[in-house]
This record gives sequence, C-alpha cells and structure tokens, in this order.
Amino acid sequence: MRLLRPQLRRAALAAALTSLAAVTGPVVPAHAAGPPAAVLDDGHQSVTWQSPTYAKGTLGGATSCPAVAQDPDGAVCARFDLTVNVPKGYWDDNPEGGVPISVQWQNPTDDFDLYIYDADGKEVAESAGTADPEATVIPKASGTYHVLVVPYDVHGGSFTGRAYLPQTADAGDLTSFSGGKGSYDIAAGTLKAKVDFLADDQLRLRAAPDGTITDPAGSTIIRKQPELQPRTSSFDAGDYYGVRSGHVVLRVYKHPLRFGLYQADNRTAIWQENAPLRWSTSGLRQSLTRGADEQFFGGGEQNGSFSHRDQTVHVANSTNWNEGGYNNSQPFYVSSGGYGVFRNTFAPGIYDFGSPVRTGQQERRLDAYYFTGDVKSVIGQYTSLVGKPFMPPVYGLEPGDSDCYLHNANRGERHTTDALKVADGYVQNQMPLGWMLVNDGYGCGYENLPQTGEGLRKDHAQLGLWTQNGLPNQAEEVKAGVRVRKLDVAWVGNGYDFALNACDQAKAGIEDNSDARGFVWLPVSWAGAQRCGVLWSGDQSLSWDYIRWQIPTYAGATMSGIAYNTGDVGSIFRRDPKMYTRDLQWKAFLPTIMTMDGWAKDMTGKEQRDQQPWLDGEPYTSINRKYLQLKERLLPYMYTLSAEATRTGIGAVRPLALEYPHDKAALGPNAKYEFLAGPDFLVAPVYSDTSVRNGIYLPEGTWTDYWTGRTYQGPTTIDNYSAPLDTLPLFVKGGAIVPMWPQGTLSWQNRDRGELDYDLYPQGDSSYTLYEDDGVTRQYDAGSSATQQVEVHSHGPVTTVEVGASEGSYTGKPDARSYRFTVHGQSAPRLVVTQGGRLPELESAADLDTAASGWYHDPATGVTHVKTPSVPTDDQFSLHLIH
Repeated sequence: MRLLRPQLRRAALAAALTSLAAVTGPVVPAHAAGPPAAVLDDGHQSVTWQSPTYAKGTLGGATSCPAVAQDPDGAVCARFDLTVNVPKGYWDDNPEGGVPISVQWQNPTDDFDLYIYDADGKEVAESAGTADPEATVIPKASGTYHVLVVPYDVHGGSFTGRAYLPQTADAGDLTSFSGGKGSYDIAAGTLKAKVDFLADDQLRLRAAPDGTITDPAGSTIIRKQPELQPRTSSFDAGDYYGVRSGHVVLRVYKHPLRFGLYQADNRTAIWQENAPLRWSTSGLRQSLTRGADEQFFGGGEQNGSFSHRDQTVHVANSTNWNEGGYNNSQPFYVSSGGYGVFRNTFAPGIYDFGSPVRTGQQERRLDAYYFTGDVKSVIGQYTSLVGKPFMPPVYGLEPGDSDCYLHNANRGERHTTDALKVADGYVQNQMPLGWMLVNDGYGCGYENLPQTGEGLRKDHAQLGLWTQNGLPNQAEEVKAGVRVRKLDVAWVGNGYDFALNACDQAKAGIEDNSDARGFVWLPVSWAGAQRCGVLWSGDQSLSWDYIRWQIPTYAGATMSGIAYNTGDVGSIFRRDPKMYTRDLQWKAFLPTIMTMDGWAKDMTGKEQRDQQPWLDGEPYTSINRKYLQLKERLLPYMYTLSAEATRTGIGAVRPLALEYPHDKAALGPNAKYEFLAGPDFLVAPVYSDTSVRNGIYLPEGTWTDYWTGRTYQGPTTIDNYSAPLDTLPLFVKGGAIVPMWPQGTLSWQNRDRGELDYDLYPQGDSSYTLYEDDGVTRQYDAGSSATQQVEVHSHGPVTTVEVGASEGSYTGKPDARSYRFTVHGQSAPRLVVTQGGRLPELESAADLDTAASGWYHDPATGVTHVKTPSVPTDDQFSLHLIH
C-alpha cells in the first residue's frame, strides 16, 4: 500500500478536531482528566511537559485518536493546550517567527506525528516522522492552541514537550577586523564572523553570536568546498572597512556591525543590510533593504507560487502536499537585483520578502553563500555548489506507472508479474511507457523480480521499486533488473540530511551494481537533491484547483536549480475523465511524469479506479494517446534540455520571468498559470471546466499556434481561445528549431534511428545544437556523446537550413540517417534543393513515407514537408527552399 499518512489524516480533519476540546487554566499533571495546559507571556518564557508512556502506537493518524472525553488521560494520544499572550508586533522582526514546539521521545526511532490547531480548529502547523527531536513552529503565535501528538508506531516510550518565547538580541559595534588573501575575521563583542571570498563574484559569510563558528552540514550538501580566491584587498573608508575582489566590494560597517555587497565601483549596491544581524533563543536573521522593483524567486518547491515579492516563504521539512506546502523546499533564493543566497544548513527557515527582506533560520548561526549575476547565472553558481541536476536515462523521460501488485489492500491479492498485463496495455493502446514501480513499500512486497523485469523489458519498460525502510537488498535487486527507485515518506519523511543521504544512496546503489544511470524519485528533500533525484509534490486529490496550483509550482522549482519536479497524473486519490485528460495533456510537457494506481476512486468516492490513460474510453483514450505520443516524439528536445541542465543548472520547465526578465507582465496573474518548456514552447494549461481559455499572455516575439499555424505578435494577451478537450493551448516561438523522433514512435528503444525530424519556425537567423548519447549508460560522462548544430536562415525569397555534421561518438550512433523537416509559416516554395540537386515535389505528405526524398506543401496549414535522402551523420549538408 502507498499510505502517505498526513494526507489521509487531513481528509478526516473534522473528526480529529472533536478530540481537541479547549482547556484553560494552570498546568495540570499529564495523568489528570483533560489535557494539560500552560501560558507563555511576559512572566512565563518557556514550558515543558511530560507525556504518558505508550506501550504501542495507533498505527493511524489523527482520526485514530478518540475524543478527549473518552481519552481524558491521553492514554491513546497526547494533548496539550498552549496559550500565547504577547504584545502586538512581537513577531515582526523575530528570527524564529513564532513559538517553537518540540517533542523528544525516549526512543529516538519511535514514529509519531505532531499537529497544532488554533482556537477555531484550523491546523496551523504540523510535523511527521521520526526525527529526534521533532519540531515545528506556530507562526506569529497569539491566542490558544491545541497540540496533538499521535504515537503512530512507538514501543513503550514517552516524550518531553517544550515550547518557548524566543528572545532577541542584535549585533553591536565592530570591535575587530583583520585578514587578507581572501579570508577576513570580524568581531562585534562576543559575536564572531568570517568572510571567505570564493571567486571574484562569490563569498561565504559565517557568524556566531557565541563566538564559535560551526559547520553542522559538513560535506553532506556541499561535497567539496570551493577554494579561496586570494586576490583581494582591504581598505578603511572611515564608516566601514571595504574588501575588494575582482567584481565586488564587501562593506563591513562599524557602528553597528552591518554588511553590504557592492559592485566593483563601490557605489552601486547589490545587497545592503538595513539592520544588524539579529538572533534569538534558537534563530538568526539577516535584514536587507528591498529594491523598488526587486523580485524574488527560489525556496525550492513552493506549492502554488513561483514569485515571492511581498510573500513569506517557509523552508522546512513538510508533508503538506497541497497549495501552500513546501515539502521539497530549499534554503536558497535569487533576486532580480543581481544576487542569490544559499544558507548552508539543515535548519528550518522563514523568508519574508516584504520591505525590508528578512530571512532567518531556526539556528543561532549564519552560514550563507552569496552569488552575484543575473538569475540564470546565480542558479548556475548555486547548483555548482550543491550539485548540478543529474542526467536521467532516456526512459526516465517517458511516462512511468506505479502500483502495488503483491498484497494490495485496495485491489485484492495479485502477483508481481500481473504488472506485465498493465505494461501490455500500454503497448496495445499505442502509448509509451518507460518504467514501472511494482510494489509500494507499505506492506506490499514482491516476488519473481527477475521474471518481472524481463517481461517489462519486452515491452520496452524498465523495472522499478520503492522503499519503506532503507535499501538492504539493493545489490540483488539491481542485478534482477531494477533501474528506478522511489523513496517514500515512510523512510525519508524526516527530510533534510536524511532524505538527501537516502537519495544519494539510492542513486549510487543502481550505479554501483550496473552500468545504468541512477533514476530516483522522492517527495521530501533538501538543497542538493537536484543532483540525485526527481522531486515529486506528494499525494493530492484531483480537482480543477489541483491542476491550477501545480502550474507555477514546477516552473518555480526551476528557479532553485530543480530540473525535475512533478506530480501524479490525475492525482492519486480521485479520477474524473475530463480532469484527468486536462492534467495529462499539460504534464506531457514536463520532463518526468507518473501515474499512481491503486488508490483512486471516482469523484463520488464510491467506485475504485486505476489511473492508466486508456481506462475512460473514448474520446479520452485518443486524446491521451495524442499527447503521450507527442511527448515521445519530443524526447530529443527534452533530452537536450536535460544535458543543458547538467551544465547550467536550468531545467526545462520555466516561468516566463526567467526568459523575459524585463517584462513586467511575465510576473502578472496571467503568466502565473502558464510556463515555457525550454525556450521555445509556451504552454497555457486549461485548469477549469471550459472549452475557452482566456488570459493567455505571449511575451515579445512571434508565436505560432502549434495546432492551427496562426501567428501572434507579442507582447499580447489572447482571450476566447478555442480549447476543446483535445486542445492544449500551445505556442512555438519564432525561430524555433525542434528536433523530434519520427511520427508513431512509442519507445526510445525501438525507434527508427535511421530518421530524425526537425520542426522549423523560420524567422531571421537561428541555431540549435542537438545532444545525443546512448541514453542509458554513464559513458556520456566519459565523453561518449555527440552534438549536431542546425542553423536556419530566412531572408527574402530563400530559406536555408544548414545541418552540421554530428560531432562525437557513442554506442549505437547511426552511421547515416534521413531527415524530415516541417517548415512553418511560409508560402509554397518554387523548388527545394540540396547539394545533391532538386528534390521532387510530391502529391501529398503521405507520399513522403514511401519516397526516398521529396517535398510537399500543405496549403491548409502553410507547412512545407521535406524529406532528404539518407545522409552520413558525419557529413554536413544544406537545404534551400526557394520561393
């Protein structure tokens, strides 16, 4: 079973709240009737309480807890009522941003869950897992709160709970400054700070109020610390000391100690502290002046948003899978003002992008790396530090399918080899399938693993497993054919370094026991996970709203160097034919997608439904097939973007603001619910029950409707766009050169390697470089790959296509191939010629399937179809369309 408990518990929240009766008054012993209670105010700065001892857990969520009247002593679930009485504005500049609540068990491995509700019964914070201690924060706490601790799986232990009011202090005047050759030591009384310059435009700033600089993260996030950049110099400017590097000047102000980073002219601020560092009982924040038009991105996966000006972003372990959740968050942000910051920590954080900008972590230390440059440059520098996105196997960019087959509580007893029937279904329905997970780790085992893997490979799919409790049999499983891993919250729910280590371990397990590339999925993670895994936004229920908020989520994750972020097609818990089809068609333009079977019901909640894309019948099956086959054809384009991400840190799915940073409308409400797939495709998903899409924003440039060929000149906004169920609003930028596999391709493995297609949208001069390798092994890392540059020049009566030689080699590289070009937006040519001479004009596009070469112009679409003879891949050639 795939039981992500937080989602199931939230589904019955109302029942859980019945057990949370408010109790006021003095603290009472845990064994007395009713929950114990306490007050935090001017006279009470902290409180601790002790739970009863639990012989065993509930093996369930909040709904497993009886009402307080039936559990007055907390024998089943522990309760505590906390009243917070603080002055107005108390939290405005407090590094911890609220009241921390921690729960520490006698047995550190006990599994429990912590929920906090306000006086109206609304959940305001939660934490789930086996972390020790488990902690969360009541944000801007004021009033009475009900704390519920659910002992899910415990073994004769109790816990100590603690809450406190964070007290604050600020850095004072500078008391010492010294150093050189790239490293400088600074003090302000007991506070000690250290600045290391790591490049002409990068530095690391550390500070410790108690004078002891530590590095708890060690080498877990940053595998190899950058070396110092020794070419620096310092000077005394009176009010501040300055440290000059190649491209920047760091100011160290004296009264009080503050920092500011300036461009090389020492007049233009990149960032400037408007107040000294402030620390609290267990937190520290930095406060920066905000620019008039400054925008902020990052924070990892932030469900429902990509742009954070005037927003508060939480960076922490979370199992809130819905809008507002942040389970794959990262302690990094990037500013349109020309800088980015990574906090080297495993502590939770709260980033307030108001004015001023206040960013804090729940630890009494600062360890921050600062990068300068435009947004793309900063993302590249950040991922160079924590790890560039991994290079997936090509089958990882094909659709995946997941279910429990052995001991499936929702579908009855089956066998692992029954997965082969589902894989056969993809083949029979002419839908691509790259991989399958055949167990789910929650009591669902497997059998006949080698036979299952062999059967899947006959359908051109790879075998995958997920895990609940580690990877003890990884070597044997990989030898049996396992090439995909999914790490679920039952194992990696603690997040932070635990999840990051597990991701690295799972990827290495595949690579240490085979020549394959590790391909790992996980739903909770931290900075650095882009180097090893696909991040997945967790368990959701299908709705139009679910489709809506996922659009900015995955585009926004790219702004933290996360190249692969996705959600279940059609969700996990519900199925509706129309919503499923709408969800699938736009997710076909995400690099990685997966269906999750075995848990869904129809929208009435009565009928169990699986999630394969053919189960709803017509017209849905044909529409789903159309988009999955298009996704397959576009794999050369997506695969090249994956190779690009390993170099630049920039993933395929992009908010418009990344490619059009000076366009204010790219941050507007219309642009929020569309995205770019690479630089060339603009995708505007339909996320309501309608056949008309309004508010499609097209930025500057010429944009061609992928389906009709109609062109638009941006910037413009399109309303009343006709989008019946089979139509995803999709536009291609002028000048685009899009590589594609041949029509009808269903698998990377059995595709026609003797043909490669290019979809062309001529406009002036443009170029594109295709990347290719064997798709599955790690030989690319040793240089076994090839690139091919294509240029298109469209001027006056002649359009010229120059196809360069494929440079490089890899196993399986074809010696020769023919090319098909679809040339959009032009009138019929008089003739089409190559170096070999004139190509024959054909009667129809279908004639190209049997002809060795030729061309056909379709007057209905304005597209010219061209097929060349087979050409050695080591040769270059030119194609001319003469009008």
